Amino acid sequence: MKIDELSPETAILSELGRRLARVRKQQGFTQDQLASMAGIGVATLRRIEGGQDGHMESWIKVLKALNMSQSIDALLPENFSSPMADVLDTNRHRRRHTRLPGKVWGDEAT
Repeated sequence: MKIDELSPETAILSELGRRLARVRKQQGFTQDQLASMAGIGVATLRRIEGGQDGHMESWIKVLKALNMSQSIDALLPENFSSPMADVLDTNRHRRRHTRLPGKVWGDEAT
Protein backbone atom coordinates (compact mmCIF):
# COMPACT_ATOMS: atom_id res chain seq x y z
CA MET A 1 0.00 0.00 0.00
CA LYS A 2 1.29 3.43 -0.89
CA ILE A 3 0.89 5.87 1.98
CA ASP A 4 -0.25 9.36 1.05
CA GLU A 5 -2.16 12.29 2.55
CA LEU A 6 -5.51 10.63 1.84
CA SER A 7 -4.64 7.42 3.70
CA PRO A 8 -6.57 7.02 6.95
CA GLU A 9 -4.40 6.96 10.07
CA THR A 10 -5.53 3.43 10.95
CA ALA A 11 -4.52 2.20 7.50
CA ILE A 12 -1.14 3.90 7.83
CA LEU A 13 -0.50 2.28 11.22
CA SER A 14 -1.46 -1.12 9.80
CA GLU A 15 0.81 -0.67 6.79
CA LEU A 16 3.74 0.48 8.92
CA GLY A 17 3.22 -2.51 11.20
CA ARG A 18 3.27 -4.88 8.22
CA ARG A 19 6.43 -3.23 6.89
CA LEU A 20 8.12 -3.47 10.29
CA ALA A 21 7.25 -7.18 10.58
CA ARG A 22 8.64 -7.78 7.09
CA VAL A 23 11.94 -6.01 7.91
CA ARG A 24 12.21 -7.87 11.21
CA LYS A 25 11.76 -11.22 9.46
CA GLN A 26 14.16 -10.28 6.64
CA GLN A 27 16.81 -9.51 9.26
CA GLY A 28 16.14 -12.88 10.89
CA PHE A 29 14.76 -11.70 14.24
CA THR A 30 11.88 -13.13 16.22
CA GLN A 31 9.54 -10.74 18.00
CA ASP A 32 11.13 -11.75 21.31
CA GLN A 33 14.63 -11.01 20.05
CA LEU A 34 13.77 -7.64 18.54
CA ALA A 35 11.77 -6.55 21.56
CA SER A 36 14.70 -7.45 23.81
CA MET A 37 17.20 -5.61 21.57
CA ALA A 38 14.95 -2.55 21.49
CA GLY A 39 14.28 -2.58 25.24
CA ILE A 40 10.52 -2.84 24.85
CA GLY A 41 8.02 -5.53 25.77
CA VAL A 42 7.02 -8.22 23.31
CA ALA A 43 3.39 -7.15 23.72
CA THR A 44 4.35 -3.62 22.64
CA LEU A 45 6.08 -4.94 19.53
CA ARG A 46 3.09 -7.14 18.74
CA ARG A 47 0.75 -4.14 19.02
CA ILE A 48 2.99 -2.09 16.72
CA GLU A 49 3.22 -4.86 14.13
CA GLY A 50 -0.53 -5.38 14.43
CA GLY A 51 -1.16 -1.78 13.43
CA GLN A 52 -2.42 -0.72 16.82
CA ASP A 53 -1.41 2.60 18.23
CA GLY A 54 2.27 2.63 19.18
CA HIS A 55 4.22 5.26 21.03
CA MET A 56 6.78 7.15 18.97
CA GLU A 57 9.46 6.30 21.55
CA SER A 58 8.83 2.59 20.97
CA TRP A 59 9.10 3.03 17.21
CA ILE A 60 12.40 4.89 17.65
CA LYS A 61 13.81 2.12 19.84
CA VAL A 62 12.78 -0.56 17.35
CA LEU A 63 14.23 1.31 14.36
CA LYS A 64 17.49 1.86 16.23
CA ALA A 65 17.66 -1.85 17.13
CA LEU A 66 17.23 -2.68 13.42
CA ASN A 67 20.02 -0.20 12.53
CA MET A 68 17.49 1.94 10.66
CA SER A 69 18.12 5.29 12.36
CA GLN A 70 18.25 6.98 8.94
CA SER A 71 14.55 6.19 8.63
CA ILE A 72 13.87 8.33 11.69
CA ASP A 73 15.63 11.29 10.08
CA ALA A 74 13.78 10.70 6.81
CA LEU A 75 10.46 10.85 8.64
CA LEU A 76 10.88 14.57 9.25
CA PRO A 77 14.15 15.92 7.81
CA GLU A 78 16.01 18.66 9.65
CA ASN A 79 16.19 20.78 6.50
CA PHE A 80 13.01 20.66 4.49
CA SER A 81 12.76 22.70 1.35
CA SER A 82 10.01 23.02 -1.16
CA PRO A 83 9.62 25.39 -4.10
CA MET A 84 6.40 26.82 -2.67
CA ALA A 85 7.97 27.46 0.76
CA ASP A 86 10.92 29.19 -0.93
CA VAL A 87 8.60 31.49 -2.90
CA LEU A 88 6.52 32.33 0.18
CA ASP A 89 9.66 33.07 2.21
CA THR A 90 11.00 35.34 -0.55
CA ASN A 91 7.69 37.23 -0.73
CA ARG A 92 7.60 37.65 3.06
CA HIS A 93 11.16 38.97 3.05
CA ARG A 94 10.41 41.35 0.18
CA ARG A 95 7.27 42.77 1.87
CA ARG A 96 9.10 43.32 5.12
CA HIS A 97 11.83 45.42 3.51
CA THR A 98 9.84 47.33 0.89
CA ARG A 99 9.11 50.98 1.58
CA LEU A 100 6.76 53.14 -0.35
CA PRO A 101 8.42 56.34 -1.61
CA GLY A 102 7.36 59.42 0.32
CA LYS A 103 5.43 57.50 2.98
CA VAL A 104 6.41 57.63 6.63
CA TRP A 105 4.63 55.18 8.89
CA GLY A 106 6.33 56.11 12.14
CA ASP A 107 7.79 52.69 12.84
CA GLU A 108 10.92 52.96 10.69
CA ALA A 109 14.23 52.12 12.33
CA THR A 110 16.45 55.12 12.67
